[in-house]
Amino acid sequence: MVISVARNISRRCSLQLSKFDHRISFMGYHHRQFHQQHRRRHAFFDSHVIGKLAGISKLPTFSYSLHSYRTFSSSSSSFGSKYGIGGFLKWYLGMLETRPFITKGISSSLIFAAADITSQIITLPPSGSFDSVRTLRIAGYGLLIMGPSQHLWFNFLSRVFPGRDVFTTVKKIVMGQSIYGPIMNSIFFSYNAALQGETREEVVARLKRDLLPTLMKGLMYWPLCDFLTFKFIPVHLQPLVNSSFAYLWTIYLTYMASLKKVGED
Repeated sequence: MVISVARNISRRCSLQLSKFDHRISFMGYHHRQFHQQHRRRHAFFDSHVIGKLAGISKLPTFSYSLHSYRTFSSSSSSFGSKYGIGGFLKWYLGMLETRPFITKGISSSLIFAAADITSQIITLPPSGSFDSVRTLRIAGYGLLIMGPSQHLWFNFLSRVFPGRDVFTTVKKIVMGQSIYGPIMNSIFFSYNAALQGETREEVVARLKRDLLPTLMKGLMYWPLCDFLTFKFIPVHLQPLVNSSFAYLWTIYLTYMASLKKVGED
């Protein structure tokens, strides 16, 4: 009797357990179906809706936006170093290597223009007016003549006298004061006078009057500047340093060039 009752209880428990397992598997099946349908809906939404919006309105996708954000962040963090003083010097030195003539010409032009503006501020009478044509004329000389000639001259001296000892530096100074200086001052006075409409005879008369005094005053200024330039400055930077020294000199030079022509009251 007891055995038959136990068997009935066991069969009923087994039946209930099988039904419970069936329900669990059924729920798991529906749970998997739900997740699969959920993934398919997302895939459909991404491929159709987002794709069409991106194609029509050019809206970026999330991955593109993330890439753009990272790119912008890295660019923003390097902006200061790229466009700061160090970045400008790196760019300028690169331009000296790749485009030396135009870079040195523009540098010399800016320095000559600044020197002429300073000269006019110093010498301008109270009733006078600023001569912008004169400044453009002086800047053109720095761009077209002085800058390129400095590039050729300093490279020539570095090939002929490659050392940096005192004796070699003195030889470079002598070469500059006896050859380069007289030639460039003569060209400057002639260039400026010709653009002001002076005749050849008037230009020659101006050279006879102004060139020698200018060269004599240059002997009191340029030897020390040249010594510092040739002794301590690399060749590719020597034109820039020379033009920087020329700022003070050009203030005087533009004043001499602006003097009235010979024989004029």
